[in-house]
Amino acid sequence: MSAAAAGPLFLAGGLAWAVEPGDAEAGRALFLKATTPACAVCHTLADAGAAGTIGPNLDELKPDANRVTQAVRNGIGVMPAFDALSDADVQALAKYVSGVTGGAQ
Repeated sequence: MSAAAAGPLFLAGGLAWAVEPGDAEAGRALFLKATTPACAVCHTLADAGAAGTIGPNLDELKPDANRVTQAVRNGIGVMPAFDALSDADVQALAKYVSGVTGGAQ
C-alpha cells in the first residue's frame, strides 16, 4: 500500500506512521470513552468536541505521539497512569491526539 493510499504520514519520536482512517476513529473513541476517567473529561481537544479544564488544552499543547504515550503510560502531574490500556490502544490514542493537534508534524 502506498503512503498516499494509507492516509497522512506523521513523524513522531523518529518513527513515521501512516494513519489509516480507522486508526483515527479508534483513537477518537479511546479519547472519548475508553479510559476511566475518559481523556475528554479533563482535556480540551476540538476534534473530539472535548472542553475539559483540569488537564492542559491539547490543541494548544500540540504534543507529539511520544509525549502522549509517555503521559498515558506513566501519568504526569495529577493525571494517573492508564496501565489497563493495551499497547495498541495507547498507540492509537497517541497517533490520534498528535495527528489532530499537529503535534506529530
